[in-house]
Amino acid sequence: MVCQVSLFTLKPDVTPERLEEMMWTTRTTLLRIREILHLNVGKRIRESDPWHWFVSVEVESLDKLAIAQDDPHYFKYVREVIESSVDQSQILTFEMEPRKDVKYS
Repeated sequence: MVCQVSLFTLKPDVTPERLEEMMWTTRTTLLRIREILHLNVGKRIRESDPWHWFVSVEVESLDKLAIAQDDPHYFKYVREVIESSVDQSQILTFEMEPRKDVKYS
């Protein structure tokens, strides 16, 4: 099982209302992709935290992650949510099964 965590800072013109809309759009769009087994979306609680919000997705393997990222819903999401509102991002990918060799993820 693979989990990809994406951390984002927002452009200065993004309002709290727009962030709420982005979170809702993330949920409704990405959950349409069959390969995505689980999705988490959240906004920061403390103003001192460097990242404004995050998205994490769980998939069966890196191959399934690639398929999910090649889905038309994903392309639409990136264009309408990420490109229009995100200033910086950091994407981290993790293997979640103990003792599994990551080369087989």
